[in-house]
Amino acid sequence: MRTNFLLNYTLVLASLMLMLSCGSDPIPKPTAYYRIDLPEKEYKRIDSIPFPFSFEMAEYAKVNLKRTMKEPEFMNIDFPRYGARLHLSYKAIDTNANQLLEDARSLVYKHVVKAQDIQENLIVNPEERVYGTYYEIAGNAASGAQFYLTDSTNHFLRGALYFSVEPNYDSLAPVQNFLKEDIERMIETFSWEY
Repeated sequence: MRTNFLLNYTLVLASLMLMLSCGSDPIPKPTAYYRIDLPEKEYKRIDSIPFPFSFEMAEYAKVNLKRTMKEPEFMNIDFPRYGARLHLSYKAIDTNANQLLEDARSLVYKHVVKAQDIQENLIVNPEERVYGTYYEIAGNAASGAQFYLTDSTNHFLRGALYFSVEPNYDSLAPVQNFLKEDIERMIETFSWEY
């Protein structure tokens, strides 16, 4: 009889401790992200634009030339499936080369507050007279990749990749890395038209 009492008492006490330890709030599952199917890469030459340069870009990218009279030197490359846009701005160089370089660098380093890392990669293609810097920005920064290209005498192009969602590096990383390959291809095939 005493053994049954101790067994029941222990069982009730263990059950009570288990229920009290659970608390009133359930523990939520971590946020999951959708699987993203990425297409095969196929590229096309972009050269029928009103700018003095051409390059290769992915087939799934759309050139957006909607500009205003205030901003005739801007164009965008849209990636509608991914909610991403590559903002491009072209400037002719006169005596403003140093200012353009400093503006490009300072716009990249505005992201240092949220960035975990910023890697600078030099671009040197003397055959096409294309020089510049490609910045890979890791972390929850608004832009994951930026670059500038110049021939150092006449032309200057700046680019920045942005997504139309709140930055979350963990969820954006697969798409961001996928689109960075397209930007790298653009830079590798870039040429000025004189």
